[in-house]
Amino acid sequence: MALKTITREYEGFLEDRKSRFLAHLVPFNQFDQRLDDLRKEHKKANHIVTAHRRLLDDDRIEESGKDDGEPAGTSGMPTLRVLQGAELINCAVLIVRYFGGTKLGGGGLARAYSGAAKDAIHNAELIPFQKILTRTVSADFASSSELERQIESLDLSVLARNYTEDGVTLTVEGPEEALSTL
Repeated sequence: MALKTITREYEGFLEDRKSRFLAHLVPFNQFDQRLDDLRKEHKKANHIVTAHRRLLDDDRIEESGKDDGEPAGTSGMPTLRVLQGAELINCAVLIVRYFGGTKLGGGGLARAYSGAAKDAIHNAELIPFQKILTRTVSADFASSSELERQIESLDLSVLARNYTEDGVTLTVEGPEEALSTL
């Protein structure tokens, strides 16, 4: 399973029988703030349906789909299934709905919400997901410059350097695969 993610917000749109569906695909760390902003920005919207997927520290995937007042199972879960199908992780979709006066029915709602989510994903620049970890490594003074060169060549970030009487201890952050070669 080759998971993908995003680094910034992307938008999508769908209109069905005068109901408008405005989709926002955001990195998960922006989810709560973006939901608050959308609630303030779209006070006259009927619903803001959400779905998210994120990788937990123990490698389990937490996922959720919320209907926000739409009939149960017609909006949040279809939106979540779109995220699953696109193999997206650590992101969320928030879909603002303005009711157009015509009821769409359960199937129509599911198609509309999933269609808006697909449009946002279609507009997004998807990148391969890499799990970022932190690791501590140590070296004596004679080996420390070689360790620093290796860290730089692997494109890892040094978060902290602690010098001791025996050498240096570095706290390094980066993709799991690169850290494993260190």
